[in-house]
Amino acid sequence: MKNQWIEFLSGKVTVKVSGRGIERFLNVLIRNGLMIWNVKRHGTETITFTMRLEDALKIRHYARERDCSVSFLKRAGMPFLFKRLLKNSGFAAGALLFLLIIMVLSNVIWGIEIKGAKPATEYQIRKELDKMGVKIGKIQLFLDNVEGIQRKLTNNVGNLTWVGVELKGTTYHLQVVEKKEPEKAEQLAPRNLVAKKKAIIANMYVETGQKMVDIHDHVEVGQILVSGTIGREGQTQQVAAVGEVWGETWYRSHVELPLETIFFVFNGQEKIKNSLIIGNLEIPIWGFGELKFKDYEVEKNVKKIKFLKWELPISFGTETLRAREETTRTYSEEEAEKNALELAKNKIKTVVDEEAIIKDEKILHKELKDGKVILDVHFKIIENIAVGQPIPKETPE
Repeated sequence: MKNQWIEFLSGKVTVKVSGRGIERFLNVLIRNGLMIWNVKRHGTETITFTMRLEDALKIRHYARERDCSVSFLKRAGMPFLFKRLLKNSGFAAGALLFLLIIMVLSNVIWGIEIKGAKPATEYQIRKELDKMGVKIGKIQLFLDNVEGIQRKLTNNVGNLTWVGVELKGTTYHLQVVEKKEPEKAEQLAPRNLVAKKKAIIANMYVETGQKMVDIHDHVEVGQILVSGTIGREGQTQQVAAVGEVWGETWYRSHVELPLETIFFVFNGQEKIKNSLIIGNLEIPIWGFGELKFKDYEVEKNVKKIKFLKWELPISFGTETLRAREETTRTYSEEEAEKNALELAKNKIKTVVDEEAIIKDEKILHKELKDGKVILDVHFKIIENIAVGQPIPKETPE
């Protein structure tokens, strides 16, 4: 059985042969290893048959020796198809160029819309976008992703509370929330200020209400510091107690710090690789060659390629390989103790208010064990211990 794919790839022709020596001509072809099929007789002196293109180029020599005339009726297969494509190459190239231009234009920024920002803030945002290269006419594939643009805008534009960035087609849509001026204090219901922690009173400022404690007093959790009930006996009224009561509180922190720490740092070397991603197939297009460094971290960014408003199943991938080096940091016992104490302070700051002040610290226990400095530290903290507590309404008898 003939392989139809091989015939298509190599090309085939339908041949018409006329003359008196047709039978002898066919026998000569077969003896010389030329393959023919679909042989049909048309009258006494004419036949047609099909043969491979490479064999068809040889038969005129045999036809002249046998007094036969040869003509080719039909041509089929890849060589002839390729020849026809070459004839129409201008049209094919124009169509391909048109599709390529449409694809490129579909991945270019054509609009940037900003909503929710005042004119001054919008100007700052557009200025920052220009620095990042996010402007009309730029190709999206070479820019930061949406999350990166959002993060940089939030960090670099001071009066933004939040900015949402969304890419729809060829337009970036930014929704902005600006920082608002402090609102007027809300009307508070009658309340007392009570202690949220055990403390010794260090300082206090009362704007509204009646002081119930004094400096150096020891207070317990829930004890009233400032009463919301003011006035003389029999002529009292209830108000919202307002003020700050700063007390000395106590915390204990346990930290462990190794004398020797291994970590990685980037040395500034990097290599960028670009590729086209089609399904699970990744085709490298840039960044060939061997790496000049062995240890590295990989950051990968993948962006979909668009055609008009549709996302194609093709992506443009960028891999950034950053060289890193292993570094060992070694502390002396004195340095480790100093850094461990600083670590303990930072640990305490995460559990107290921002306004809290570390008044004093004392190392209760220090130990060097298994290559680590172990500290137990006692801290005295000055912080606002007052918290509002509603005054219960009196029920009529």
